Amino acid sequence: MIVRARIVVTMDGPPIDNGAVAVSSDRIVDVGKFPEISKRYSGEEVVDLGEQAMLPGLINAHCHLDYTCLRGKIPRQKSFTYWIRAINAEKAKFSPEDYVRSINEGFAEAKRFGTTTIVNLTAFPELASKIQEPIRTWWFAELIDVRDPSRAKEIVDLAVEQLKAMEHWGLAPHAPFTASADLYRRCEEIARQQNILLTTHLAESRDEMSMFRDANGPLYGFLKEIGREMSDCGRDTPVGHFVELLGRGGSPNRSEPDWRSRAIEVNRPYLHCLLVHVNELTNTDFDLLAKSERKSSVVHCSRSHAYFGHSSLRFEKLRELGFNICLGTDSLASNEDLSLFAETRAFQKEFPKVSPEEILQMVTVNSARALRQENVLGKIRVASAADLIAVPCARPTSVFDEIVQFDKPVAWLMIGGQVQNPA
Repeated sequence: MIVRARIVVTMDGPPIDNGAVAVSSDRIVDVGKFPEISKRYSGEEVVDLGEQAMLPGLINAHCHLDYTCLRGKIPRQKSFTYWIRAINAEKAKFSPEDYVRSINEGFAEAKRFGTTTIVNLTAFPELASKIQEPIRTWWFAELIDVRDPSRAKEIVDLAVEQLKAMEHWGLAPHAPFTASADLYRRCEEIARQQNILLTTHLAESRDEMSMFRDANGPLYGFLKEIGREMSDCGRDTPVGHFVELLGRGGSPNRSEPDWRSRAIEVNRPYLHCLLVHVNELTNTDFDLLAKSERKSSVVHCSRSHAYFGHSSLRFEKLRELGFNICLGTDSLASNEDLSLFAETRAFQKEFPKVSPEEILQMVTVNSARALRQENVLGKIRVASAADLIAVPCARPTSVFDEIVQFDKPVAWLMIGGQVQNPA
């Protein structure tokens, strides 16, 4: 099959006017100008997308499809901690069948907006086998042991058993305030053994900063109320605490004058870890991150970020330090829909000096790199997966800006070489 478009945005070089992609089975076998491709593959079926831009399918680097059913149910709260209380109250009303329906509805909505690959964190990994995935999915078991850290190993190992039959899976210790050191370390141990990915929420809110650094604030009070051991609070920032969590052979001795340097040597975060949010950072955090030899990916969820009113993402500094920045939609408990185009629009408004091409990389190339799929996903090139979408293109000379500002469902979509109905 040959797919022709007014312009092909490969994300692997300059856009190609009057471009075409040759597809065989589930892979791209050729890319170039339409006359050249049609000549080399004479006799092949031609799909002409007309005056549209063809680009790689979008990759959502962070989403909670479990909570599609919570759209519009949680009004803005006066703090992140109050939102946690509100979402816990709503979640208690739902059955496993409700969550299956929610996940399926979320998949359909993400696909409608051009997402062909998604990182989905689920609190119910046992449900994954009951879902027919319409798009490429990385299932991450979201793990919490805040009420009973003695069960850390049991919780992780059960999640592994429930997800290991899935094509792509990983582990998601929820956050340093809800997952114990033992849970994090067991997740990292499994990740190294099984060569899987990890993801975690980190330094998301001011409440989290107040808890860990000051042993104070609404999150501190809430977690103490439900029985969390709070002796790790009042000592460090969330990032400093996280680095220490992933220690090898025990935590560094804080009485040593250079304990932070020792921490980064001993506690280097796992190489393939998607760090989500990372909003609350101090200068000492940046000093700590700068010493890390290996840089993780950071996932920013622009509209969820605005919903909570978090501190501004230190985008330029994180980029300068070598972090791979991606975009995600988070959940519909703090967002309006699952459109990555809406995220690119929101990010452009938040960071108007960042080029549209770089923003588009955050939902294609960068997210593929975060998943260790840079040779398969995120670009239109020979041997890549034939995951393609198309959007209208009225101004080819400013195609990246037009794509980033696109605000509708996509009309054409291909996943694994199969043309599909986005709706």
